[in-house]
Amino acid sequence: MVLLSSFFPFYQFLWTVYFVIMFLVGFWCIFMFFGYVIPIWLTAGLAEYFGKTKEFDPEEVRRKLVTEQEGVELLYSNPKGRGPFLHTDGHH
Repeated sequence: MVLLSSFFPFYQFLWTVYFVIMFLVGFWCIFMFFGYVIPIWLTAGLAEYFGKTKEFDPEEVRRKLVTEQEGVELLYSNPKGRGPFLHTDGHH
């Protein structure tokens, strides 16, 4: 019968690796919070709070149709007949 304790060195190694990885992840989170998040709050965040940024326009982030995109020329938008293209009237 094999006892679980016979695998102790390998488990100790795995927990050591896990501890080191979590240690690095924790420090990364701390550095990101104090080095990135807080400076963003103190600059862009406060500027937005006090109304120093332009108003948010949802049209700027909306996915535009092909015909609305700049620099796009739609050559063929109304297919006729039967084919592997999509119809807007529901039939194939």
